Amino acid sequence: MELTLKIVDADGFVLASATGQDETFLVYRQSYREGEQVIVEVSRPGHVFLALDSAIQPSLVYMKQCSYALAVPFGDKRKSYSPNAFSGDIHRLSVRCARPEEIAHRRNLALNPWDDHANRALFPHARANVETRGEAVFAARNAIDGEKANDDHGFWPYTSWGINRDPQAALTVEFGRPVRVDEIVFYLRADFPHDSWWEEVSVTFSSGKTSRFPLVKSGAAQGFSIEPCIIEWIELHGLIKAEDISPFPALTQIEIWGTDVAGAATLGVEDEFGRAPLSLTL
Repeated sequence: MELTLKIVDADGFVLASATGQDETFLVYRQSYREGEQVIVEVSRPGHVFLALDSAIQPSLVYMKQCSYALAVPFGDKRKSYSPNAFSGDIHRLSVRCARPEEIAHRRNLALNPWDDHANRALFPHARANVETRGEAVFAARNAIDGEKANDDHGFWPYTSWGINRDPQAALTVEFGRPVRVDEIVFYLRADFPHDSWWEEVSVTFSSGKTSRFPLVKSGAAQGFSIEPCIIEWIELHGLIKAEDISPFPALTQIEIWGTDVAGAATLGVEDEFGRAPLSLTL
């Protein structure tokens, strides 16, 4: 697979680029300016290990499309990243193809620190029908960024998905291809007594099944084994708040454990070109 990394300015002019076969690195020796983007290009859809900044953990993600662009965060959007991220005048970026054994390994399939509101190419991707005051530190992407510190709120690393006190709030995590899942783990934000918590949440799977999960007042991982199923997305909804004085329940992290489905990535590419989908069963 041919891989390319680029830095482009607000007008689309390429400031730096690097291309390699199966792995490539880009060292950019300038400070970022507002309007610039980091672009990843692949010759075909597939799994890659992506590291767009040395202050953020490299992650195994799935590129459903052949190009992904991340706007370098400035202003409010910087608040959901480490203060060291995207700063300074030297930046090391890298991308490599994932090995078959890495793709087959059971892992948290809902992990993508590179997710963004505008993202439609790089999976998993999180979106929500509400985010507290539209602030980056309460955005849906925070629930899958891998940051689990949860005894404070409002700044990195205490990022979370905030629901703006809306009992109808819902969070969707999309995988971009069929995956087999068998466990869900919730990390509630636990800045007590500022925070409240949910006593019960519901998860609907793309297969049509809905499950309910009881939760307790805790910042620790609350994990639930589920019957293995093949899905393409989940929706978290039906958030039942505890009867306490605080109006602020929030989610720090959701983990969805499982494996890729063999051949599913290839299937997804074929579907985009109009071929009939293959029926997948356990």
